[in-house]
Amino acid sequence: MSRGYAHPEYLVDTDWLAAHLEDPAVRVFDCTTILEPDPATVYHVVSGRAGYDAGHIPGAGFLDLQGELSDRSTRLRFMMPPPAQFADVVGGRGVGNDSRVILYSTASPMWATRLWWMFRAFGHDAVAVLDGGFGKWQAEGRPVSPGPSRYPPARFGAWPRPQMFTDKAGVLAAIDDANTCLVNNLSASAHAGTAAAHYGRPGRIKHSVNVPYAGLTDEQGCLLPAEALRRRFAEAGALDAAKVVTYCGGGISATLGAFALTLIGKEDIAVYDGSLSDWASDPAMPMETG
Repeated sequence: MSRGYAHPEYLVDTDWLAAHLEDPAVRVFDCTTILEPDPATVYHVVSGRAGYDAGHIPGAGFLDLQGELSDRSTRLRFMMPPPAQFADVVGGRGVGNDSRVILYSTASPMWATRLWWMFRAFGHDAVAVLDGGFGKWQAEGRPVSPGPSRYPPARFGAWPRPQMFTDKAGVLAAIDDANTCLVNNLSASAHAGTAAAHYGRPGRIKHSVNVPYAGLTDEQGCLLPAEALRRRFAEAGALDAAKVVTYCGGGISATLGAFALTLIGKEDIAVYDGSLSDWASDPAMPMETG
């Protein structure tokens, strides 16, 4: 798959995956998490495990981001776990340092891109996202298997790249840095502050621009061609900056923005792990609306 991407190796299509399901080096995982509306807490986080058990790509395992691959020591959801925790979980699921990992989710690809970003942040580059995810696989009438599947356990050694994530202090420093572009991957209404305030205060981080994650894929959930992706980010001014920091509400859709930027060849990218869940709840952090 190319579509003009600078890094086509990070995206595979359903034809490629169907031809490589029996490859002993390939490890396929459903990464789905479900956000159910909850008036008290904005949304309720539910594992996608039940959907996986009902039907998944043959041989695929399941990676539970919210349950086993998030930091257990923080109030914030989905935060990066310590290297040993990540290595323990993915090694137990059969991923070794020589594995080719293919990730998919059932709705938005952002759950797969979150795990993709995490794998690379722990030094594993042989990882790709299934274009169109499980929805495209099913729409094409490809085989689906019920029940659990597991790969033999392996040893995974994590080699952290801390520069791929940033925190509140890093974003605060970036606000007035002319060489850094802060990109909000939430919707235009959330960016403007006209949508409901889900994370404490409405609006966006000061001086950030908007490239909504929903505009990076087509109606099938496939990534847009490189030219279209470049246009989205160029219009926001993100391609003129030496460094880009992406954020969203909880560090999930921000990885879809980071993934798209990587596909088109942008190199110095960091994801704000806490995103607005961390930022908007702190009244000392500057925000804008309008």
